[in-house]
Formats: sequence, structure tokens, C-alpha cells
Amino acid sequence: MVALVTAFLALMLCVGVIVFFAHRRPIGTPVTWGEAMVAAIFVFAAMFIAYGMLPHQWLNYSDNELKWRADKFVKGPGNVITYLPFKVTKEKTRDIIAVIIYVIGLGGQIFLWSYWQNRGKSKPKALPTSAFGRPLLKPAKPSADETESARRPETVPVGGS
Repeated sequence: MVALVTAFLALMLCVGVIVFFAHRRPIGTPVTWGEAMVAAIFVFAAMFIAYGMLPHQWLNYSDNELKWRADKFVKGPGNVITYLPFKVTKEKTRDIIAVIIYVIGLGGQIFLWSYWQNRGKSKPKALPTSAFGRPLLKPAKPSADETESARRPETVPVGGS
């Protein structure tokens, strides 16, 4: 249990460092060779924790301390699961939780890459809305016909008023 909690806390520390530097580092700042190497090693370590250590520690914890083996069945509240046409073992449940750890890690990785790429970008201002909730339109630009008539002088008929 201690190893599982330690791996989780190490991963949360890595996520915190990424968020901290995303707020601190402005967009367009040139990256030196040394900074790139340190960042690459750090990201590799974070991915190693998320995809290697954390699932491994979960599998060890569930096998050794919880004793979730193939000969133990999940019954559920009120033995609901025993009425299913298939058997759900605790080993299968352990593996499903390991897959969920991987899926959460992948989703978190995608979110952090997106967070890093969009740092420093401002959100577009919302247009004012009408009483019906529709956006108000900006004043229309004059059409080409209106612009052309503004350039032409008024013509007065010859011999007329």
C-alpha cells in the first residue's frame, strides 16, 4: 500500500511541476539544448510513473495484500452478480482497474499536452446577447453598390430642375 500511495503522490508531484512551469514560461521563449534534455527526461519519468509504476504497484497490492485471485468471485451487494450468466472473479476486477488506470493516464497526458500548448492564449470575448439569447450582430458594412454611389457625384439632367 505504501508503494502504491508513493507512486501516486510522485505522479501528482510531476503533474504539479508541469502546471507550475506552464504558468511560468511564456509562449515563444527559445529553449536551450540543456532545457530540452531536462524536460525530456522529466516527461519520460512522469510517463514511466503513470504507465509503469502505478499500474504495477496496483497489481502487486491487489495480489499480495487484498488476495484478489482467480478462485475468488465478486458477488456484489445482495449477491446480484451471482445471477449473471458469467462469473466475475476478483482477478478480472483487478485487471479492469489496471486498465482504468492506463486510460486515466492517457487522458491526463492528452490534457496536459493540450494545457501546455494553449498556455498564455486569451479566450475570445463573448458577444453581447439579445433578450432571446442570440448574439447581437455588429453594424453592417456598406455594400459595394452603396460605396460606389458615394464616390459618384450626383448627376443633374441637362435643362432640368
